[in-house]
Amino acid sequence: MSRTISAVCRNITPSATLRLNAIVNEKRAQGLDIIGMGAGEPDFPTPDAICAAAKQAIDAGKTKYTAASGVPELRKAVADHVNRLYGLSYQPSQVLVGTGAKQVLVEALVAILDPGDEVILPAPCWLSYPEMIRMAGGLPRVVLSTAADGFLPTAKALQDAVTPRTRAILINTPNNPTGAVWNEELLRAAGELAVQHDLYIISDEIYETLVFSGARHVPMASIGPEVFARTITISGWSKAYAMTGWRLGYALGAKDVIDAMGAYQSHATGNPNSIAQYAALEALTGDQRSVEDMRLAFERRRDLMLKLIGGIPGVSCAPPQGAFYVLMNIQNLVGKSYKGHEITNDDVFTELLLEHKLVSVVSGAPFYAPNCVRLSYAIADDKIVEAMRRIAEFVDELT
Repeated sequence: MSRTISAVCRNITPSATLRLNAIVNEKRAQGLDIIGMGAGEPDFPTPDAICAAAKQAIDAGKTKYTAASGVPELRKAVADHVNRLYGLSYQPSQVLVGTGAKQVLVEALVAILDPGDEVILPAPCWLSYPEMIRMAGGLPRVVLSTAADGFLPTAKALQDAVTPRTRAILINTPNNPTGAVWNEELLRAAGELAVQHDLYIISDEIYETLVFSGARHVPMASIGPEVFARTITISGWSKAYAMTGWRLGYALGAKDVIDAMGAYQSHATGNPNSIAQYAALEALTGDQRSVEDMRLAFERRRDLMLKLIGGIPGVSCAPPQGAFYVLMNIQNLVGKSYKGHEITNDDVFTELLLEHKLVSVVSGAPFYAPNCVRLSYAIADDKIVEAMRRIAEFVDELT
């Protein structure tokens, strides 16, 4: 019998954003002045008090294995935090702490899917979702929306996507890559659909603190008791507290689902980092001013990005209401050329822009947004201004 790679791993598409980061780092190592707009993480440092809590945990010897699902005091703090903010009623036993939101997302899918089960996936969406669904043995059933729709699916489109194999709906609000925020009416329609067809709802709310212009984040679990009972909420510390490298996220849901996810995690990885857990405890229970400071900074940068994009002929975008991305439409540039190289799609646009103007953006195709590019404004204001100047120059030089 010959040695082979499994079908699961053979069929995984590597992360486009991580590949882009590697290229950018390589070019920077060559001394090139690259401006990266592909980052999916805040550029702010982790707040001092959180870092101090981690140091105190080390000094106190809290460096051993913990309970696989997280230390009890952190699970309680997560439940208390969410209950206080949104008027919910989670118990600590309904909380799982894992190594980043990515891990608990995969575990949620593994816990509820059997081979061939389908997950309704509104798109544009984060490029990891379809791969995660497939890794868990499921099939993504994509429901597309456009800028004209505000990048929000209609209730009818969600209804039409249901089949006898549908097991769950995966929602992300605020959304990566569009910045769209689901309103309560649409969330309620999705919840009613889930109740009608006895579906789970996986609600990725990792950007929940980053909403702008009067938009309001409404947790899926707050829609009503029946929706609460079938919702698996995913969130964490990465975006709200600038803790991406600490690798910590959490899930909330019905106890049987959380127990199943915890059992899987106990064999797959064991407990998340012990030191990061005590840092996360400080993040939730300490001063929250840094969260609002970062939100205000991102809102200001968003406004700056929209103003600068508005001054570039041939491109457009739907104003994002949350997260820290703009999905810029470059459809009108397709077919043009740069120094003899035709722009046939968003991949070519991103490659030529990086090569000639030293600005990295992410192609939209992996997000189900062809002929768009995702720009992150999680960079300093002066870097935004310079990056957009280079993009405008690039577009002006097209023939």
